[in-house]
Amino acid sequence: QVQLVESGGGLVQPGGSLRLSCVASGSIWRIDTMGWYRQAPGKERELVADITSIGTTNYDDSVKGRFTISRDNAKNTVYLQMNSLKPEDTAVYYCNADIHITYRGTSWDYWGQGTQVTVSS
Repeated sequence: QVQLVESGGGLVQPGGSLRLSCVASGSIWRIDTMGWYRQAPGKERELVADITSIGTTNYDDSVKGRFTISRDNAKNTVYLQMNSLKPEDTAVYYCNADIHITYRGTSWDYWGQGTQVTVSS
């Protein structure tokens, strides 16, 4: 079994910062791309940022220059450093990972349970 567990969400004032963490555990051979998605009430889930196993990053235009995604392969962990937060960043943030459970075949897509981020004064 593979699990992704997020942490680090909470309430922060506009302009503040938070760092989200997501750790993958279980039967894992290799993790390819890891990423962060978010979903606000009444809206579709959207990609925030992702990062490949060798460190290539991709960001949604709305967070470029404010958010930084990183990973620690030795810890099977991905991070999202969020600076200069805005009220429109308020959402549930979900961790995603493409994981090979063996050295054969393709990877499988896994999701965390989500962590709430609220930006409000």
